[in-house]
Amino acid sequence: KDNFIRLKKLPLITIAITCFNAEKTIERAILSALNQNWPNFEVIIVDDGSKDSSKEIIKKYESKTKNLHFYNQKINNGCAKSRNILISKAKGEFIAFFDDDDFSRSDRLSLQFDHLINYEKNVSTKLIACFASGERIYPNGYKKNLSAVGAYGIPPIGLQMANYLLFNERIHKIDYGAGAPTCSLLARTSLFRNLKGFDSKIRRQEDVDFAIKLAMRGGHFIGIKTPVIEQYVSFSNDKNVFIEYKSSLCILNKYCDYLKSKGVYKYMQLWMLLKFFHLSNNDYKALSVFIRIFLLYPCRTIRHFTSSALKRLLHEQLINSSPKRIMIKKNCIKFLNPIINIF
Repeated sequence: KDNFIRLKKLPLITIAITCFNAEKTIERAILSALNQNWPNFEVIIVDDGSKDSSKEIIKKYESKTKNLHFYNQKINNGCAKSRNILISKAKGEFIAFFDDDDFSRSDRLSLQFDHLINYEKNVSTKLIACFASGERIYPNGYKKNLSAVGAYGIPPIGLQMANYLLFNERIHKIDYGAGAPTCSLLARTSLFRNLKGFDSKIRRQEDVDFAIKLAMRGGHFIGIKTPVIEQYVSFSNDKNVFIEYKSSLCILNKYCDYLKSKGVYKYMQLWMLLKFFHLSNNDYKALSVFIRIFLLYPCRTIRHFTSSALKRLLHEQLINSSPKRIMIKKNCIKFLNPIINIF
């Protein structure tokens, strides 16, 4: 009887899913949501103008599931706008975002909720975002472990996180983990609404922008150690490098005054241009920009390159490897990591 009363008192959690042309994966995402062992949840899905059979698959589950609600957008407006619809429709006290091509273990909600509530008992704020650990799975079979922010060290608070996301400032012993991806986020619904959701003008990296906005308000970023998410990497037109570049510039411009006060606005503009040329396979232009950045900001460039860019380059070797060569390269990178970490 006591256990039944406790279950009835558990808050409603909204599982929020955006969908776009995900006919091959949306069923997996829906089933992982419906199979959560949390006893009190609803699932809301917004389809963002899919041209494939995604809507039909979602409607099939909606027709036979009382706590699944579906909203359809006739045209594609971007992930941020879809997430804002989810926030406006959510009835839960908490929202957990799931992606349309990912899988979440059945205890994801309960583990993140418990961690968030326990953390709230020790701080005097509700501005807390709780992320989940997991692994990212690439089409070639390569798997990368993703530890949640704050899971293995001191959680970043406020500008500690904003500075990391904006210009890669790292503080010793602060655990930035895998950043702040919305696909692994659980937080109070009031947090999303008080911050007015996601910026719909940003086509990609809207989750980075939201995390910066939260950080600027003094938000806390925490995460669970248990790996509960499998993120399956997919490629589509809305994920191309030019859109990523434009979105990065949009974020820099939003926080232009703050970045200028830190003396890094022009530096980050050049860094994003370098990243764009590199990902566009324009190595000559990438090298040219890198030399320019180094000549203008030698110390910062060396710190930035050794702390993140070098690891990214090694990571790309695994992404682009044949399945047979993944293990060989992983062992080589494992050997190099202690040397890289010295810097």
